[in-house]
Amino acid sequence: MKELTVEAKIENIPEVTAFVDEQLEAYGCSVKARMQIDVAIDELLGNIAHYAYHPGTGLATVRVEKKEDPLSAKITFIDSGIPYDPLKKVDPDVTLSAEQRSVGGLGIFMVKKSMDEIFYEYKNGQNILTIKKKLA
Repeated sequence: MKELTVEAKIENIPEVTAFVDEQLEAYGCSVKARMQIDVAIDELLGNIAHYAYHPGTGLATVRVEKKEDPLSAKITFIDSGIPYDPLKKVDPDVTLSAEQRSVGGLGIFMVKKSMDEIFYEYKNGQNILTIKKKLA
């Protein structure tokens, strides 16, 4: 397991993405899975940066673990910001046109659809969101 803690700012998304990608490459991750994980990192860390500590800022930790059978990556995002479970948000109606849909929710919807598993818990004053993706 490897982890990185950064200030929860949009400017730190490239650093976190590079850190996770380095682990994924070592695990033999497919390009498609890595790209999907990169989109998830952008969305999830972006949400932490925008909302968790609003109007201030705080820390976010990203933990990467390799799991076997099936070979997969488990990536956990941890922050001490405002408690919020993004999985409780109702999925947007993607059959509607962009003009007819409510603003927001599409990013977490894409993460839910592209990951194999996604979990959220609030524990010991921390938001803990975990995604899991098969690497092959």
